[in-house]
Amino acid sequence: MTYATHALVDMLHHWHVAVDKGESVRTVFVDLAKAFNHVDHNVLVAKLVSLGLPDVNVQWMTAFLQERRQRVKVGDVLSDWLQLSAGMSQGSYLGPLTFIILIDALQPGCLTHKYVDDTTMTEFLSRSAVSSMQLFVDELVQQTTDVGMIVNGRKTKELLIGSVIKDPPPPVNLSGTPVELVTTFKLLDVHFASDLKWTQHIDAITSKAALRLTALPQAAETIRCRA
Repeated sequence: MTYATHALVDMLHHWHVAVDKGESVRTVFVDLAKAFNHVDHNVLVAKLVSLGLPDVNVQWMTAFLQERRQRVKVGDVLSDWLQLSAGMSQGSYLGPLTFIILIDALQPGCLTHKYVDDTTMTEFLSRSAVSSMQLFVDELVQQTTDVGMIVNGRKTKELLIGSVIKDPPPPVNLSGTPVELVTTFKLLDVHFASDLKWTQHIDAITSKAALRLTALPQAAETIRCRA
């Protein structure tokens, strides 16, 4: 089982257990804006030190991060070099690892699943319960700010699961803007629905398969012509 599958199975297990007990589930899917680009090198090194890593490991990571530069090439034109104080190399083995270390500090007071830059917050509500999700979201926003991250309110969505709540709770706000309430959401290539049924996901998979099957004759003809 992959780590992504494990995270998805664990989330679904908690949601189904809550619904089976007659509770409702309030879930907020948090998107971090340009997550890997906002890895602050100073914050990351401080985090490594606080975790008690050996000095040689911290020094090695510091050397890896120091004096990193980048520039842009358009055609034959090159921009000036820009000295970087944040960001991790895309495609490197250290990128996801260091990012996971950094977001370890994201621990709001509700059930939270983190898979690299995907953070899912879950609150369980009985019929008479008052939602505290706004408090949890505010905690997460403060924690992301402390590590130099930014929550993308436009891509952050909310999903309500279960039928116990007759009237939806007040919308969650990010910087004064309500988070959009959706009936389906795609997380780690899986489409989740508010009724926990798989219709949306199956439709998406069959649609993708149909497109690929349609392209097969054209690909076969191309191969035949080249042969």
